[in-house]
Amino acid sequence: MPRIFFIGDIVGRPGRDIITNHLSALREAYQVDLAVANGENAAGGSGITGSIAAQLLKAGVDGITLGDHCWDQKEWAAEIDHYEQVCRPANFPRAQPGRSSLVLDGPDGFRLGIVTVLGRQYMKVHTEDPFACADRMLAELETQGVAHVLVEIHAEATSEKVAMGWHLDGRAIGVIGTHTHIPTADLKVLPQGSAYQTDVGMTGPYRSVLGRDVNAVLGKFRDGMPRRFPVAEQDVKLCGCILDFDPEAGRVLAVEQVIYPLPAVVEDP
Repeated sequence: MPRIFFIGDIVGRPGRDIITNHLSALREAYQVDLAVANGENAAGGSGITGSIAAQLLKAGVDGITLGDHCWDQKEWAAEIDHYEQVCRPANFPRAQPGRSSLVLDGPDGFRLGIVTVLGRQYMKVHTEDPFACADRMLAELETQGVAHVLVEIHAEATSEKVAMGWHLDGRAIGVIGTHTHIPTADLKVLPQGSAYQTDVGMTGPYRSVLGRDVNAVLGKFRDGMPRRFPVAEQDVKLCGCILDFDPEAGRVLAVEQVIYPLPAVVEDP
């Protein structure tokens, strides 16, 4: 029975370092077969580069997904096609570079499709309807002989994520939310056997505001003046979830939230 580890948004060097230093041990401890991570904030908190993608893959990530910050690093558009284990959001315009899905090989002939769709509520990115796109991608992967697909919804609105979970229950093995960087307490198996979580949280510094320096973000909220938001550095955690999927039953049998290391009480910033 494959164990799939989905890791939330990797933020900056702190997020990359905890992956590099601890993912291998976590994979062994949890007996993970496949690990997938969202890497869209891995380069200084915005975007990704080819060298960073290579670093994450070498550290034990099997597949990398992206989100609305996909193209923030200018050189990435020319690099993405060289990385077969990286996919961009499937509901970006089709003319954009990169793969719209991944297929990862697991144990005993198991093949896992990976698809990311961006939400449209409060997201300032031009995209296709994510619900129609998810339907289309499931159909396309089925024609390729890929029956089991994990769908990531990278979205701002909780309602849109929850709706996608119900839309794909029993058709995707899981619908996992990212983008808002805060782990939610609703990881579960839906009635038709699909795993669901509104947001797995980020992999990065939690003594922060969504991974960024507290004082910088607080200052912007208070005076409205533009300023840089450096990536924070303290209380770094790796967050994600693990799915136990039974291909014969066609459903997820168990889910587990991962927050490593466990949360600790921190002092006021």
